[in-house]
Parts: sequence; structure tokens; C-alpha cells
Amino acid sequence: MASLLEKVDTLIRANLHALVDRALNSNSLAVLDQYIRQIEDHLEDLEDAAATVGGQVKTLKRKVEEYDTKVAELDRNIDLFLQEGREELAVAAQSKFNATQRLLENYREQLQRQEAEYQKLLDAKLKLEARLTTVKQEREELRALLDLAKSKEVTVRTIKSLDDLVGVGDADIARVAESIRARLDKAQAQAEMYAQRLDVQMDEVLERHVLDAQLAERKKRLGIQ
Repeated sequence: MASLLEKVDTLIRANLHALVDRALNSNSLAVLDQYIRQIEDHLEDLEDAAATVGGQVKTLKRKVEEYDTKVAELDRNIDLFLQEGREELAVAAQSKFNATQRLLENYREQLQRQEAEYQKLLDAKLKLEARLTTVKQEREELRALLDLAKSKEVTVRTIKSLDDLVGVGDADIARVAESIRARLDKAQAQAEMYAQRLDVQMDEVLERHVLDAQLAERKKRLGIQ
């Protein structure tokens, strides 16, 4: 029984903050889950031990009441035998009284020890249950923190990817735009050159100066300025 209480005391005194730190560092709840399983296993052992010792306490209480009644009865008989002058019966009753009295004291001492043991087990069980409640709460809070951390990591990775994508897109768009502008400029320049050549060629083909003179004469005749 002492070994069980020592193990329970070790579990209760375990540094919960250190366990939480280990869980955070490993990014896992495994260390807390293992601790919870140990507590639950020892709680079962405590409940079984408390039930056993509690049963012994009830048995000893019944024995104490039984032998207390016997001692009282023998005490009355001794007085009665003495009052009746039955000395031998009084001696025998006194001897039985003494033996019964010793048994009664023995049962009382056992009862006192077992009641103390029973109370220790109940106290340990109460403390371990409180510890279990605390650890489970810590586990839930830690689980929420780890989930939040994982969510933030995913968010950060997503944002970084988007930033990279946007950066790549900007550069590409800028390069494409610059390339298009250069091609447009080149095409415009070529168009202007072709246009100049075309004007010259048309002038040559149509004898533009002759045509211009003819048209001027026509305008003069028509009164067009």
C-alpha cells in the first residue's frame, strides 16, 4: 500500500509545466497523454485499494461493537457472580473478561490504523482526481494552441507562396509589357517608314506636281480658294 501511495505522490508532484514545455517543443500531446494514462491507471488501483481497506474498516467496526458488547456483558456477570457469592464463576468470568478485553483493544488498534490508511487513500484519490482534471484542461488548452500554431504556419506558408507568386507575376507582366511596347514601337517606326516611302512612290507614279497643277487650274476656274 505504501508503494502505491508513493507512486501516486510522485505523479501528483510531477512538474506539469515541464511536461507542457516538452509537449510544445515536440509539437505533440503524446507526453501528456502518457501522463494522463498513468494517472488513470493509478486511480483504478487507488479505488480498488480504498474499497478493500474500506471493507476492512467496516469489518473491524463490527468486531469492535461485538466485543464491546461481550466485555460489557462479562463485566456485569462478574459483578453478579460476586454478589451471589459464586467466586469460582467470578474468577472464570474475570479471566474471559480479560481475554476479551485484550481482543477488543487489539481490534480497536487495528481499526484506528485501517481508518487512517483508508483516509490516506481517499485523500490521495481526491488529489489525483483533481490532478487529472487539471492535466486534461491543460491538454485541451495545449491542443488548441498547437492547432492554432499549425493553422498559423499554414497561413504563413500560404501568404509566402502568394507573395512569391505575385512577385513572379509582376516581373513577368513587366517583362511582357516591356516586350510588347518594344514591338509596338518597332512596328510604329516601320509603319512610318513605309508610309513615307509610299507617299514618295505615289508622287512618282502619279506625277504629283502635274496633278497638283491641273487641280489648281480647275479650282481657279471654279472659284475655289
